[in-house]
Amino acid sequence: MDTADSTSASTPQGPARTRKRGARHAQSASMADVARLAGVSSQTVSRVSNGYAGVNEETRRQVLEAMRELGYRPNSAARALKRGEFRTIGVITFGLSSTGNVRTLEAIATSAAQEGYAVTLLPVAVPTQDEVRGAFSRLGELAVDAVIVIMEVHLLDAVTISLPPHVQVVVADSDAGDSYTVVDTDQAGGSRAAVRHLLDLGHRTVWHLAGPEESFAAQRRTDAWRAELVEAGREAPPLVRGDWSAESGYRAGLVLADRPDCTAVFAANDQMALGLLRALHEQGRYVPDDVSVIGFDDIPESGSFLPPLTTVHQDFAEVGRRCVAGVLRQMHLDVPERGTTLVPTRLVMRESTAPPRMDQAH
Repeated sequence: MDTADSTSASTPQGPARTRKRGARHAQSASMADVARLAGVSSQTVSRVSNGYAGVNEETRRQVLEAMRELGYRPNSAARALKRGEFRTIGVITFGLSSTGNVRTLEAIATSAAQEGYAVTLLPVAVPTQDEVRGAFSRLGELAVDAVIVIMEVHLLDAVTISLPPHVQVVVADSDAGDSYTVVDTDQAGGSRAAVRHLLDLGHRTVWHLAGPEESFAAQRRTDAWRAELVEAGREAPPLVRGDWSAESGYRAGLVLADRPDCTAVFAANDQMALGLLRALHEQGRYVPDDVSVIGFDDIPESGSFLPPLTTVHQDFAEVGRRCVAGVLRQMHLDVPERGTTLVPTRLVMRESTAPPRMDQAH
């Protein structure tokens, strides 16, 4: 046994020598080597490497086995230069603390993967013009074919941005207007439906727990709330503002609970509605018997609130799909597009809204 082990270790055909030779071979293996081993053309190897359809399954299997045997890995950078694209979409966003941003990013990544694209994320720490410029400058150093910007604050209309050459841009959730392709939820339509629902139930007016001032979505929802009340001939109560968090909703709820004339509240998102529900409960104002509450987003947990929350549903998956479709269309046409596409919302009826008590009705 000892002699055999020693001979094997010192023989040129031994395992150690074989591994070294295999390692050198893997490093130098080319597409032509794979083609010879698989018995196919280099063009067929290229088609398999790039995932193109139209290759016979048996041929594809032979090529993949040859790649594994030789340790061949396609050179993605070389392929990108040859094709003129990296199959990567850059996403710029102002942080991931809000549910809307997270779900929009998730939808973009899912849609991009379905189209065979990866996503490179560039979070912007502070929503300033310099940070935005810096993010776009960094994109010039990265291998991305297009950019999706999740920008819910009022910046794109005020900042001068130098885009990397040949990179197309789609903006989600912004007031970028006609300067870019914009994909957004129908913020105004959803908000009007929420207010109209509460008025139709018989409430004299509707209070509004708004999002932060710098948010485009919050401004759209506030404007629509006020417009719907004006059209109905109702007076708009004083605005109460939060910051999207449940904690800010709780603080606002403590204020609203002391207002006996507050019988209906439209919260600009579901997290603030959650904090509002807690504050009203603690102050002895029951929902929906004393106060009706309606939210916006329809997060997965909203049906498990106590009571289950009536809310406006946003189709984040459709927003992501349209963002990806928009940048890919621009890439293939090699021309920018302008204008806004609105994704419809719908009202989801649950148990947090009801007609006011007889002594509260008008």
